[in-house]
Amino acid sequence: MVVNKTHPSQELYRNVRAGFVAQGSTLTAWCRERRINPNNARAVLIGSWDGPKGRALREKLIKAANISKIQPNGE
Repeated sequence: MVVNKTHPSQELYRNVRAGFVAQGSTLTAWCRERRINPNNARAVLIGSWDGPKGRALREKLIKAANISKIQPNGE
């Protein structure tokens, strides 16, 4: 089953990183090109920064990583 996953979690963080690697880049490189602290990107993806700005950045990261749909582990 494929699900739309935008809720913060370690799994989302791993999938976003994998999405950038699959494109021949990295999450850190994407952040640096846009003058975004990579630690802030990690915080929004795992959920420790979840305010309006954090949610907006999370959506940008998901879109840039090209992972609008991911396969949950074990399915």
